Amino acid sequence: MNYFPLNRLVACAALLAIATPHFSSAAPITCDLGDMLAYHRITTLPADLPTEQGNRKQSLILDLRFVRGDAAAGTALDAWLKFHSSTPSPVFLLINAETEAAVLNPLARRLPTKGLLVVGAASPGLTPELALKTSPTEERKAYDALAAGTPLDVLLYYSPEKIRDDEASLMKGRQSPVVALDDPADDLSTLSPDTAKAAAQKTPPPLIDVALQRAVHLHRALRALKKI
Repeated sequence: MNYFPLNRLVACAALLAIATPHFSSAAPITCDLGDMLAYHRITTLPADLPTEQGNRKQSLILDLRFVRGDAAAGTALDAWLKFHSSTPSPVFLLINAETEAAVLNPLARRLPTKGLLVVGAASPGLTPELALKTSPTEERKAYDALAAGTPLDVLLYYSPEKIRDDEASLMKGRQSPVVALDDPADDLSTLSPDTAKAAAQKTPPPLIDVALQRAVHLHRALRALKKI
């Protein structure tokens, strides 16, 4: 299986960099990740919620990291997720400690929900089903890097070995409420030989958007297991 159509990812990132050279981190971002998966970053609720129906068979990574909002925004998000998330085309919801609790409260009251998988660092309003151990500083850098034009294939850092690890983690996670997943930068076995050598020499590892990477890996794992 071709897990990462890199030409598509690079084209998407290039469009952001060329069309909007001074891209604001406050602007929503939408990218096609290939293999029936899309990415949509929200910065303002409910205004940034996708409005087009598009291909209902396509899965979606909905990025709510660093999102602020009130109870009304949370109600709108909850209603949108009820309508759009399904088992054949799941929504992978990215959150972190900076995601406003009021936005997540309506969702937290009805989890778990079929067709919805919450990924990321724990938020005051919600504990992810797949909890990541990430550095808040590095996560912010990676989050801002996409808006600044960094190619997605760089931030995702393709690793077939990690995808296989995530298949096992996913199966285990479906049997227990929460699975804690380490930052791949902490495990040299997930890195290329050159990157592992650099890490061993105390050279800073590549900038990786761990939450986004893990959501993509989980989608690829579900596809490989014929769950979606």
